[in-house]
Amino acid sequence: MYRTHKVLLALALCGIQVFCLTSETNLHAVEKPNIVFIMADDLGIGDLGCYNSESKIPTPHMDALAKAGMRFNDAHSPSSVCTPTRYGVLTGRYAWRTRLKNGVCWGYSRSLINPGRETVASILKSQGYQTACVGKWHLGFQAADLTADDFPVASSNIEENHPHAVDYFKPLTPGPNDFGFDYFFGIPASLDMDPYVYVENDRPVELPTGAVAKSNHRRQNGGGFWRGGKAGPDFKHIDVLPKTAGKAVEWLSARDGKQPFFLYFPLSAPHTPWLPTDAHRGKAKAGYYGDFVNQCDAVVGQIMAALEEIGQADNTLLIMTSDNGSHWVPGDIPKYSHRANLHYRGQKADIWEGGHRVPFIARWPSGIKPGTESDQTICLTDLLSTAAELSGGAVPNTAGEDSFSIVPALQGKTTQIRSSTIHHSLNGTFAIRIGDWKLIEANLGSGGFSAPRVVKPTAESPAGQLYNLKNDPSETENLWEKHPEVVARMLAELNKTRDAGRSR
Repeated sequence: MYRTHKVLLALALCGIQVFCLTSETNLHAVEKPNIVFIMADDLGIGDLGCYNSESKIPTPHMDALAKAGMRFNDAHSPSSVCTPTRYGVLTGRYAWRTRLKNGVCWGYSRSLINPGRETVASILKSQGYQTACVGKWHLGFQAADLTADDFPVASSNIEENHPHAVDYFKPLTPGPNDFGFDYFFGIPASLDMDPYVYVENDRPVELPTGAVAKSNHRRQNGGGFWRGGKAGPDFKHIDVLPKTAGKAVEWLSARDGKQPFFLYFPLSAPHTPWLPTDAHRGKAKAGYYGDFVNQCDAVVGQIMAALEEIGQADNTLLIMTSDNGSHWVPGDIPKYSHRANLHYRGQKADIWEGGHRVPFIARWPSGIKPGTESDQTICLTDLLSTAAELSGGAVPNTAGEDSFSIVPALQGKTTQIRSSTIHHSLNGTFAIRIGDWKLIEANLGSGGFSAPRVVKPTAESPAGQLYNLKNDPSETENLWEKHPEVVARMLAELNKTRDAGRSR
């Protein structure tokens, strides 16, 4: 112990930030880590072999990541759809506190993040990190005609999806470069939303002077679903995942080890259109979707290999997760004998667990004991506070309103991180999680894609849904009327957190 103190003192005198691990991990102190955050799009917790031994999809790289690090079993996205989760990841704030009351951004939506708001990238940049975002942005470009985050909007989507909301022939600012990222390369929104262009920093690589016709979903024997619209002349949907993976590897390969770095890598897949390349066709037994997930796993392998190549694997916190549950409809389960969302009820967009319980794997050889698991309830909004703590930075009182550091969990501690977690569905249905209990407010339906979507309570029915997830993780028995004291406590906490403007 005395020798450890001498080492820490020497590092401190040299101006090196250190992260002190407890004896629970039996690991030594390390310098501030690099952080790589890979977030798949619509990847289900049941797709990964490390979560589901009966998965029909080979995921060897993600499984290896779990074996070498920590697997979280109770991790959640703040929303069951993409845009609000992405906002929460970068800002540490629930997106329903903004003008996005429900729904998602589109390719022509204006910036959801207000100028001046701190993000994971801006905090890490202030601590000397090199920062990059490569992949799917989906948080809008250019200034919105609003002056406050909480400006009300009546429509279900925050901006009208028309070609005049964002002008791609002008600099796309504010955008990623204005929110802490030194470098950005990616696509504006989901791969099924126009305009279909690559953006590098604040400009399209090619202007959207061409056009593509719409394509039907694979489930309808189409070539893969996307909407028709404007496109760069050379844009091909099937190229996006390989191209962004290549850009992420290229950026990592240029790191020289003199500065810590942060790579935010939001994949465009396995969201529709399901477009696995020939090398991955037939690799899985879950159709085009399964093959596309297998390709995502290979991309994770590329990142792992790149970190090894530059000698930074040991001091990099590498996180692999998803923005919400899989869009795996009920008919897909018997067709492929595959449960993309495990035994959890529902799917992407739903307020049920299948909509927001996500895989979350963290590997950090210098800071996490390999082959471990955590049953801590965590949320993807927690990245901001976690990154700030690991980097030695501070979270201002005006930032990260719903972000809690998961460093104790990474250390193997069982100390409760969050007193509550709030979830939000596609149509704006709220749920709150406290311990083993989960309450869904004012809707007896899914609030998303699964039928029934909206079932308004009546005088004869429960006024909402209440489940004990420890005893009933599949949410089969509504206990609302059996536990009025739990309902009252949880509703009070939900209202308090919404009204307070923060939960941290």
